[in-house]
Order: sequence, then C-alpha cells, then structure tokens
Amino acid sequence: MTKASNELSAPGPEFRPGIFTRCFIALLGGATGPLAFSPNNMWLLGFVSVMGLYIALKYATPRQGAITGWFFGLGFFGLGASWVFVSINVYGNASEFLAGLLTLLFVAGLALLFAVQGWLTQRFFNCSFYIFSFAALWVLGEWTRSWFLTGFPWLYLGYPHTQSSFAGIAPLFGVFGISLIVALSGAGFGEMVLIWNRHTERKAFNVARSLIPTALFFLWIFANLSGKISWVDPVEDAVIKVGLVQANIEQGQKFDNAFIQQNLDHYDALSTSLWQADVIVWPETAIPLVAGRAGPTLDYFSAKASRNEATLITGIFGESDAGLHNSITSIGNGEGIYHKQKLVPFGEYVPMRAVLSTLLQIFNLPMSSLEKGPSDQGLLTAGLYSVSPYICYEVVYPDFVRQRAKDADFLVTISNDTWFGASWGPLQHLEMAAMRALENGRYMVRATNNGVSAIINEKGEILARTEQFQAEVLLGEVQVFSGRTPFSYWGSWPILLLCAALLCFVHLSPEPALKLLERIRNR
Repeated sequence: MTKASNELSAPGPEFRPGIFTRCFIALLGGATGPLAFSPNNMWLLGFVSVMGLYIALKYATPRQGAITGWFFGLGFFGLGASWVFVSINVYGNASEFLAGLLTLLFVAGLALLFAVQGWLTQRFFNCSFYIFSFAALWVLGEWTRSWFLTGFPWLYLGYPHTQSSFAGIAPLFGVFGISLIVALSGAGFGEMVLIWNRHTERKAFNVARSLIPTALFFLWIFANLSGKISWVDPVEDAVIKVGLVQANIEQGQKFDNAFIQQNLDHYDALSTSLWQADVIVWPETAIPLVAGRAGPTLDYFSAKASRNEATLITGIFGESDAGLHNSITSIGNGEGIYHKQKLVPFGEYVPMRAVLSTLLQIFNLPMSSLEKGPSDQGLLTAGLYSVSPYICYEVVYPDFVRQRAKDADFLVTISNDTWFGASWGPLQHLEMAAMRALENGRYMVRATNNGVSAIINEKGEILARTEQFQAEVLLGEVQVFSGRTPFSYWGSWPILLLCAALLCFVHLSPEPALKLLERIRNR
C-alpha cells in the first residue's frame, strides 16, 4: 500500500460499525426510499435512502457488503413493492399466509440484486473515488432489473423527479440519468457525514468537505439548466380531442360470460358524451373477446366511431399462429392491432411452465397462458396520426418505450390496475408513465379500468386525471409535437457507458487517484 493510501486511511474516529448496526442502517435506509415515490412524493428522501446504504457499506468487507445490501433491498422492495401481496391475496385467491410467504420470497429474491451490488462495491471498488463506483453500480443495478429474469423495472431513483429541478435530465439521458445524479448526491452526502468529525487536522479532508458540495452544486445547476431547453416543437393545428373511459368494472365480472354484454353496454353508455372527440380510448381488455371472433361487436363500435369520424382504441384479445395475445386495436377512423410483448410473469404467463404449473395447481393459484407478440409490429393509426401503444407493464421499460415512440405522434398506454387494489401500485405506475412522456417529448394518454386514467403532456405534467375506483370519463386535448429528444435517439446507452467507464477508472487506476488526493493534501 502506498504512503498516500496509508495516510488517507490513518487511524481516526472512522465509522466502522458491526454487521448488525450496518444491517439496521441499511434496512432503515431501504424502507425510507419508497417514500420518495408516488403517492408520498417526498422525493428528498431518495437522497436519504442512498445515503443510508452508502454509510452502511463504507469500510465493510465484501461479505458484510453482500449482507448489508440484502437488508437494504429487503426494506426497499418490502415497502415499495408491497402491492404484490394485494395481487396475490385478493385477486390470486391465495390465503393471507400464502400470499405473505410468496411476497416475502419475491422481495427476498429481488433484494439479492442489492446484495450483489454491495459485494461488488466492496470487493472490487472499495478504494479512492468510492463515491463514483457506488453510484455507477447503483445505476447498473437498476438497468439489470430492466431485463434480468424478464425484468422488474420498478422503483428507479429517477422516477420521483418528473417535476423536480432534475426533470430536464430525462429528455437527455432518461430516468437512469436522473438516478445517477441522485445516487451521486446521496453518496456525496453520506461521505460528508462520515468525514465530518474525521481527520479534522488534515488539509486533504478539509478540501474534500468543500469539493463534494461544490461538485454537487454544479451538477444540480447543470440539471436545472437542462430543463430550460425545449427539444420538441408543437405542430401547428395538430391538436387532437381525446376521450378516456374508466368503467370501474369488478375484476370478478370482467371475464365472466354472464356479464360481458352488460359490461360492453356500460362502456357504450359511458362513451355517449365522447363520440365527438377525435380519439376515444378504452382500457386493457375492455372488450374481453378475441378480435377474430368478435365481428359483430367490433363492427358495431367501429360503425359508431366512423359515423362521427372518430377512432376507438381499445384493449382486446388477439390471436395469431403463436396463440392468444393481450392486444390493443384501433377501429373506426383508425386501424391496426398490436400484441403485447412484455408479459407479466405469473400474471400472463408462467415461467418454466413445465416445472411451476404443477406447483401453482397445488396452491390453487390462477394461471394464464398468453403469448408475447413479435418485435417488428407497426404503430396504430388514429385518423392522420400515428399512435404508439403500450399495454400495462410495457410502459415501465424505458428503452422499449423509446424504440416504439420515436415515430409516433403521441403515446397511448392502457392498463387494468385493478390487480393492485388500494395500494401504492397504481400511482407508482402512473408516475412511470409520466416519465416516459418526459423522456420522449410526446403526450401520453393513459386509460385504466379503475384508475388512474390521465392525460400527460410532453413535460411529464399530468394535465387531467380521474379518481380511483370510480366510473368516469375524461375529455381533453393532445398536442402533437415534431422533433425528437436526445434520449429518443440514443436511449440509455450514454449513461450505461459512463457508469462502466467510472468503474474502469476506479478499479484500474488507483494510483493516479491516490496521487491526485496526495497533491490536494499537500497544497
């Protein structure tokens, strides 16, 4: 070890707690994080959550890092994804004990990703410029959750900031760009707490105390100024009147043959005041029939829309050679059908079906057998305009949405958030839809069965919304924009490459870093 390294780690009142203290701080920090998201909207607590994990990990061994990270994930997902219990218990017909057990297993499994992050941080990057490696691994961990085992891209640090001073980063670098700033800030605050009473006589640490807040200040100024730039321009005379229908149909009746016609009549009645709009949007599986076998129903609503020169966009089931799909179609003054690509594990399909289907039958849990749609599907049309559709879970994937949004005039997402019940899930889902609008510079129209339905502008602002658990209609306008945001062109790759570069710098170049700190110390 070099002389600089020895001096920088010289004995002092450093924070070196035992494993139990580390785990407690991590668990508390993890449980604090979800309070930053909707519906709580206390976004400052996102920094506090990151700071808690940073302090708990600092100076830990790799093994301690893994355990500490796991406890953080347990608190983070245990509170933030608690709606999983509602889905399994209320709508999966599982007992409270079984639902609790399955939710615990789900949360414990997700928490392993933070355990890996903690182990990697302490095993390979526990050296100078630790702040950068910590933040980079956090963002790469979020990205991993977007694809690992089909993905669970929920609770990214950037989501609470659709309307904060960091919002301008989203059209540039997406939600991961904001996550990186929050992670760097939280880590910076954590480091300032750790050095507050340490090595007070050493100039290097006095300089560090001023460097960290100064660097964060300029980072936040950059984020704030980026929000002043308009990347897209409104198209003159391209304003579309849209109507949303939220029918609030009970989940038990939604697919019951005895109620299908009654439910369709309910949608028809609710839409009476909306047929003068250009586009009417119904939620996921509003028509619980297979498109190829629902000729009379589709013909009826298509004719009704056509008489008013309107387009009806609605959820339905589709069918192809691959099998049955969760789909969305455009009829009347529009056309096209889209089959959902991002299916919900256990909700729409069973992973490792041959192994797990028997287990689900033993516990009497419902099974679905839908097929994912092809990746080369086109957009829907609504009159003269192109519409990029997303069904439920698909809207939470940043780069998936970006790929399909780049040629669209506006975005539509339909969902059946009944599965979440009266939990935080629907409002977290709405928050993510708002981020997609902000990233891509396009209006987002969101129709759900029982809330929250909304019209969101290109800045991620919710212009109008419904209340939950009420049958409502919503009438508003969509402005079409031209041009594309930088994120629409390059996606998340710049941030991911930056994080990879930071890790390489920290891991492969320890000596230059130590020399830099030594030079600062000797000034």
